[in-house]
Amino acid sequence: MGNVIAVCVSEQKGTQKTNVGSAHFVEDWGIEHDAHAGHWHRQVSLLSHDRVEEFRARGAQVDDGAFGENLVVSGFDFKSMPIGTRFRCNDVVLELTQVGKECHAHCQIYKVMGDCIMPREGVFTRVLHGGTISVGDTLTVEKEA
Repeated sequence: MGNVIAVCVSEQKGTQKTNVGSAHFVEDWGIEHDAHAGHWHRQVSLLSHDRVEEFRARGAQVDDGAFGENLVVSGFDFKSMPIGTRFRCNDVVLELTQVGKECHAHCQIYKVMGDCIMPREGVFTRVLHGGTISVGDTLTVEKEA
């Protein structure tokens, strides 16, 4: 079981996201008003709050959403979970579709810190059922693949 620490969106791809506190998730689309929404397998990105805090402990000054993540959640090591794992938060059901990603051009965080955790720690999901997720909500594993 995990706790939602941040719900983040951005208007353009390739930019940091902003914690908006609450957002509407649309089935087979992603988060309303988020640049990464669409009919593909990387509709919503998740990042472990614990990994973000470890990165901050190394001197990084990063806000929630700085890595381009949509949800920051405590209590999970997302990268260790198998593809197909399903998460539930309120009415929202997310299915894990990808672990990590290739970083084509080093982001601003990498340029400052010499590292970025999103390519190895971030995971991607598609929205199987829509609804609203807000900071403070509980995320659970509905079905492990």
